[in-house]
Amino acid sequence: MSRMSELQAPPERLVVAAAIVDDLARPTRLLAARRSEPPELAGGWEFPGGKVEAGEQPLDALHRELREELGIAVEVGAEITGPLDGRWALGPGLSMRLWLAVVADGVPAPLEDHDELRWLGPGEWADVPWLPADVAVVEALIALCPSARV
Repeated sequence: MSRMSELQAPPERLVVAAAIVDDLARPTRLLAARRSEPPELAGGWEFPGGKVEAGEQPLDALHRELREELGIAVEVGAEITGPLDGRWALGPGLSMRLWLAVVADGVPAPLEDHDELRWLGPGEWADVPWLPADVAVVEALIALCPSARV
């Protein structure tokens, strides 16, 4: 057995995020969050969420992250599956699962990791400079949600 085959890649970290919309059945508005940190991501727009902790279920992590980052509770809708076994590639060692969600309690505020939130209306979903890894997700959402188009 070669030395290379003995080495294993580190386990991939799962990130969970929400495409927060105004209506699960006919979304017209999408909430975008502008990163404030880390420096290499600051100023880019993304879907709010974060890393799943050891022993945590993905949806539990999503609810925790949205409480911490935005101060809200959400009703989760359909998962928007990506091209990599249902996940979206974020970068080396990171992949993301994403769900549609609507605010069930609270008013979204940039409490942690973000400095601005913006509701994007019909025809505006691609109008902010999304982080590169999120561009394909936004395109998929626009394709899935005809009500988001003008």
